[in-house]
Amino acid sequence: MVYSVTLISIDEKEDRVKRYASRIRYEVKSEIYGCCIKLLTDSHEVRDRWSENLYSMSQNIRSHGRLFVFDDPKEDPDTVYYDPQSKTVFLLNIRYYGWIKSLALSVAGDILEDEHDVYSIHGACLDTGCGGTCILGGSGAGKTTQTYGLLRDPDVRVVADDWFFSRVYGPNILAYGSEKSFYIRADLATIWPEFHDLVDRAEFDSERRAVVDLRWVVGKGRILPITTLRTVIILTRTSGAGTGAGTGTGTGTGAGASTTCEETDPESALESMEKNGYYNPHFLVKNSYKASLRRQFFHDLLSRTRIFTIKTAGTPEETQQVIRNIGGPGGV
Repeated sequence: MVYSVTLISIDEKEDRVKRYASRIRYEVKSEIYGCCIKLLTDSHEVRDRWSENLYSMSQNIRSHGRLFVFDDPKEDPDTVYYDPQSKTVFLLNIRYYGWIKSLALSVAGDILEDEHDVYSIHGACLDTGCGGTCILGGSGAGKTTQTYGLLRDPDVRVVADDWFFSRVYGPNILAYGSEKSFYIRADLATIWPEFHDLVDRAEFDSERRAVVDLRWVVGKGRILPITTLRTVIILTRTSGAGTGAGTGTGTGTGAGASTTCEETDPESALESMEKNGYYNPHFLVKNSYKASLRRQFFHDLLSRTRIFTIKTAGTPEETQQVIRNIGGPGGV
């Protein structure tokens, strides 16, 4: 992460709205899990990626949150200001669309966790036919890579590859998708050649990433809006790029000496996730109230699922085989 979030007052928000109002060329309202989030920008590239990435919302609906995305020579690169009262965020001099869409999702998450007991999870979510599996981990841990590796199996369906929303529903944890299309890396087909056609059809930006409709290659029936979570997988790197999720039960599997897997107790997993900011660097508000809400939700999540910590240092295929072996025949 490079950017940092500065919280501002509603008066400061009004001053900034006036500063950028005359520069607004595009206004796009999008639906993020029931919230109307409005983009205001002068960049047609940002507008186009946003429109491809997120579901559209009726222009007659009033917005619940707003993103102003502009270049401003008076500001430092990668500057973010957020007014939590009006749910308005200013993204200044940001080139990476991945941060723009993550902050849009985070604005929706800020609304949902306060008012609707719905929480953000920065990770992938898949359905294997036996329930939902989420894959968590820090930047570079391989969660997106492993998600697409699992999608090579025609019986696996995807809810989200990077961010989803979740809530407690009785004894269950429900997971909901939030994005229409996904933001992939250009090297996806290098790792998994099965996605060569998808990469060939994509238009990549300067960051070598592209918004793509995964339905092009997996079909409409393999994009799910909802699943019930049964398994949590936490990816870390044995080289020191991540922090392990505590002690396990000893029911591990492995792929050679480089990749190991252990089932992890909820308390150890919660401690590790809390220490690592729940693997979500995009939370806009971090105070004691928010910390209490998030801790309770993740406690509920981890108490209702099986948790596995996978420490990786080998090839993506090695980690893939470990994930597929979780839960015995048929995998996760």
